Amino acid sequence: MPRLDYLDHLESEAIHIFREVAGQFEKPALLFSGGKDSITLVHLALKAFRPGKFPFPLVHIDTGHNFPEALEFRDALASEIGEKLIVRKVEDTIKARHLTEPKGKFASRNALQTYTLLDTIEEFKFDACIGGARRDEEKARAKERIFSVRDEFGQWDPKRQRPELWNIFNGRIHKGENVRVFPISNWTELDVWNYIRREKIALPSIYFAHDRKVIEHEGQLVALSDFIQLEDTDTVLTKQVRYRTVGDMTCTAAVESSANNLDDIIREITATKTSERGETRIDDKVSEAAMEDRKKNGYF
Repeated sequence: MPRLDYLDHLESEAIHIFREVAGQFEKPALLFSGGKDSITLVHLALKAFRPGKFPFPLVHIDTGHNFPEALEFRDALASEIGEKLIVRKVEDTIKARHLTEPKGKFASRNALQTYTLLDTIEEFKFDACIGGARRDEEKARAKERIFSVRDEFGQWDPKRQRPELWNIFNGRIHKGENVRVFPISNWTELDVWNYIRREKIALPSIYFAHDRKVIEHEGQLVALSDFIQLEDTDTVLTKQVRYRTVGDMTCTAAVESSANNLDDIIREITATKTSERGETRIDDKVSEAAMEDRKKNGYF
């Protein structure tokens, strides 16, 4: 019998977590954006539940500022695997709740996603939301448990985390509470890419080197789009870039790269000393505790 390698162990743990969710919760959902981590989750869910159907729908909270490549891939994958995709738009929440749109050069709707997510959880009575967050991404996410309980207001208290010993996950919650579940919490960015290579998982083209019009902002390359307010001092450049992580066009920077295949990307990541969010996410630079503050208010 061949010896299991570390990717086999990570895969086995993730599949175990998926099946725990199916066993412990009545109405789970898988948050799916068309990014590499959520695509990896879908691949793992296929291994966990096929030939049966998923015991949950795919759910995307659409800010309206997404990269078109990610949205096209999202729709194509959901159609290919024949699973239900629910999309709820932040723009509709802004109108319904009379929320104030952020202003400025990089006016991100990221914080407003929380309202749409919590409204969607309430609409469908989801008691668990599965997502692709990993502990290596950002220090607030490093505080998360794999089963992370949110109170009846959708808020997260890092000081009230449950112990998780010997892969025993406690999904017991009170009425109105919700659990966020992170099956690849123990994976690193490099683990994800090695797994994608091993499993031959298809990805949106945005993850590979391509020419794109960008502006430089505080050392970061931000894609030109209808959502960015150009200033007279901005110089539009055409650079060969790729994306390490795919968020909104308003808050996600590209990295200059010629890596157009998985082997080159893995070599590039192995050599870098900066986390993907640390290098590419503008919204995380608002303050030292930007992510933690958003998570406490219900952000994923």
